[in-house]
Amino acid sequence: MSQKVLDALRAKFGDAVVATESQHGDEVALVKRDKLVAIATWLRDDPAMAFEVPVFVTCIDLLDWRPVKAPGQPSSTRPAWDNVDGKAPRFEVCWQLRSFSRRHRLRLKVALVENDLKVASLTPLWSGFDWQERETFDMYGVEFQGHPDLRRIYLYDEFVGHPLRKDYPKEKRQPLVRRSDLVGDH
Repeated sequence: MSQKVLDALRAKFGDAVVATESQHGDEVALVKRDKLVAIATWLRDDPAMAFEVPVFVTCIDLLDWRPVKAPGQPSSTRPAWDNVDGKAPRFEVCWQLRSFSRRHRLRLKVALVENDLKVASLTPLWSGFDWQERETFDMYGVEFQGHPDLRRIYLYDEFVGHPLRKDYPKEKRQPLVRRSDLVGDH
């Protein structure tokens, strides 16, 4: 059933849909960053699509990506969208959507190069993405433009770096921060 969503998406938005694929029963559409909000709005508002449920948003770090060969399966390949404006993307931001009324689901992806980690927030369309976009900002450094309250959610403001990136040093030390609200006359 979700293949029909991909077909409708391609028919409506044409070359704004960079690539589509199926992964483990999920339909996936990589879309151009500048068309993300228009596509997401259509997916939410079109009665035939009716994606009313935001499931998750996250980021995938493709640094040192290598194909995996599972027993009895063909070797996986580099995603079909291995160039964004002539550059290999380092990250993919993923939003999983679900329509209970239409019984389909879809994963939207936007590929980003390392030195330009900005993408539109989908929180204005689905408030359920609020904290998840903050988490993705905190852990990967993706800036969700138009987010109503984009700030760290797990780590303190002085924390340096983004710990879920593959190149984050596991032995990295962080600055000691003295909090005035924790210091007092005890």
